[in-house]
Amino acid sequence: MAKKEIKEIEKPRETTVEFLASLAAVLVTGLFIITFIVQAFEIPSSSMENTLLIGDHVFVNRVQFAPETRWMGPLLPYRPIRRQDIVVFLSPAEPGLYVVKRIIGVPGDHIHLRDGAVYRNGEKLDEPYVVHSGREPYNPYRDNFPAVPPSEFNNVTPDWEMHLPEYVKGDDLVVPPGSYFGMGDNRDVSYDSRYWGFIPQDNVIGRPMFVYWSFETPPDQYKQTQISDRLGFLAHVVIHFFDETRWRRTFKVVR
Repeated sequence: MAKKEIKEIEKPRETTVEFLASLAAVLVTGLFIITFIVQAFEIPSSSMENTLLIGDHVFVNRVQFAPETRWMGPLLPYRPIRRQDIVVFLSPAEPGLYVVKRIIGVPGDHIHLRDGAVYRNGEKLDEPYVVHSGREPYNPYRDNFPAVPPSEFNNVTPDWEMHLPEYVKGDDLVVPPGSYFGMGDNRDVSYDSRYWGFIPQDNVIGRPMFVYWSFETPPDQYKQTQISDRLGFLAHVVIHFFDETRWRRTFKVVR
């Protein structure tokens, strides 16, 4: 029986037009993801230590807390913001500044602090993620909010100092509709809702998912806005990329 001759079938080579079309599709998909689904964000301050460190670079899920759309609703994991969620948002106190805090109170919650402990709806919260540095001086306003009225020494924004009494009922601060009460995990140094008020729903950008890179960064680096300072730190990153990258934090889930 004669053997059948098997001819090798050559795969057609990809033309330049097809290559460019494939590349364009990848770029468009990547641009869509970066614009509408995830966003890179760098942690600028120590207010969320030890959950998030200065120099942590995280990917933020922009979709989860967004208003649900009819056509994409069944496909995307939309859900409302919950207590204990960590969120990235535009600061109500400093326009254009991105901030990250933990949600302590949702609309309708009654919040107060006593000796640094947080009480929500009459119950003391168990917060294993909280850090008290012990290095900061005692601050009665910070640790007994809102029972102790703000003073000129508390760095409270004038607008919040004026409107704060409107939301106080008895010993508690009541979170209004469409707003959230956020605090940093590093409670003694966190500049949060105690000082500038509620987080508007419309200001929320999304939820940090995981750390994709972490680099040892000076505490005041985000304040260095001069081109020379930025270039100087960039050069430092290039030189010390391997020895000052916190490799153990790579792909650490934020929770």
